[in-house]
Amino acid sequence: MLLRGSPSFSLLSVGNISGEITALTSPAAATAVRFPARNLVVSAAAESNRSLTGVIFEPFEEVKKELSMVPNVPQVSLARQKYTDESEAAINEQINVEYNVSYVYHAMFAYFDRDNVALKGLAKFFKESSEEEREHAEKLMEYQNKRGGKVKLQSILMPLSEFDNAEKGDALHAMELALSLEKLTNEKLLNLHHVAEKNNDVQLQEFVEGEFLGEQVEAIKKISEYVAQLRRVGKGHGVWHFDQMLLGNAV
Repeated sequence: MLLRGSPSFSLLSVGNISGEITALTSPAAATAVRFPARNLVVSAAAESNRSLTGVIFEPFEEVKKELSMVPNVPQVSLARQKYTDESEAAINEQINVEYNVSYVYHAMFAYFDRDNVALKGLAKFFKESSEEEREHAEKLMEYQNKRGGKVKLQSILMPLSEFDNAEKGDALHAMELALSLEKLTNEKLLNLHHVAEKNNDVQLQEFVEGEFLGEQVEAIKKISEYVAQLRRVGKGHGVWHFDQMLLGNAV
């Protein structure tokens, strides 16, 4: 007897053929019919569901891994994903850097606002600089929470309160210190970016680049120009003119 048909055929009748019939009827498996009496085997290999339907992404299958990783305890962040402990620690370190620099700038504001120093333009500049560094720290704190990390504030050192310098004068001395602080902050930000790159955290790299690095280069350029100008004007009347410029007054 010759049996013809497609791979998905079914047997309607076996006639009077004697023997045992064994069939694998699962749609995903191969179909086989065996006739021991005549030692005849007929089989058909079925293709997988994936190749038949053309499906590439199976969300309900692939999401099982993510579901198993959702934390059950309230102390653990639900939003955290591919955010390493090293990145979390680096963000907290940068928060501390920003707060320390803000503290130094605030001390400079207090110094130049004294009645016996009375350089209101410099006082204004350093107060705004202090507020900007604090805003940077808060932005980093918000990012830490967004990624599912924990903000851990660290100790802040007491800054200097006197900025007079017999050779350079207080204005130039303070501005050179500010330039050094901006370069140090930039170096710390580059270290943070390196940590993100090492851990293949593209989102953190983008955050550092977009929010900080460009602005930091601009700040370094501006303060460098202020240092150059103060070196030209000396310690006397020229400092007053420079101070008026920072206030926005025409001189």
